[in-house]
Amino acid sequence: MVSMVFRGRTWRNRWVSIALLAGLIAAAFLVRQLEQTDVGDVEGHATAIDGDSLYVAGREVRLQGIDAPEGQQVCRRGGAKWECGEAATQELTALIGGQTVRCEGLEIDKHGRLLALCFVGNLNLNQEMVIRGFAVAYGRYGSEEREAANSNRGLWAGEFERPRDWRRERGIGN
Repeated sequence: MVSMVFRGRTWRNRWVSIALLAGLIAAAFLVRQLEQTDVGDVEGHATAIDGDSLYVAGREVRLQGIDAPEGQQVCRRGGAKWECGEAATQELTALIGGQTVRCEGLEIDKHGRLLALCFVGNLNLNQEMVIRGFAVAYGRYGSEEREAANSNRGLWAGEFERPRDWRRERGIGN
């Protein structure tokens, strides 16, 4: 009789443990979903992913209003191949310069990334990437793009395919 009670408690303990584990997994999932839909601001250490996106304090952020070449995109400069995608990533990395980045969230894109205006101090990274010619305007910064093109800066110093067109030709979504 004693062993039956013990067995009953064991099974009950197992079910309680399973229920608690399921609850923890569900809570973790909900927290992750809320993080991905939170349009709030984010600030902290940043690492460039490519020329128009970065991780800030562990969160993936897309620089709103610009479009930079993809990491593997190749352009031409002086008749030779130029890894413009890698150059754009390096330019954003240099602008960040190991400093704290502050991003003002505007919306969440279809990939769950925060679309934001990002700053190092007072320097608007979105705008500066277009001014330096390492990104094209994408709904914003048209005058800055014209300035970069007229001055042959960055991408404009050679031949390039707009990142949106390059992705479309290869069936890559953004």
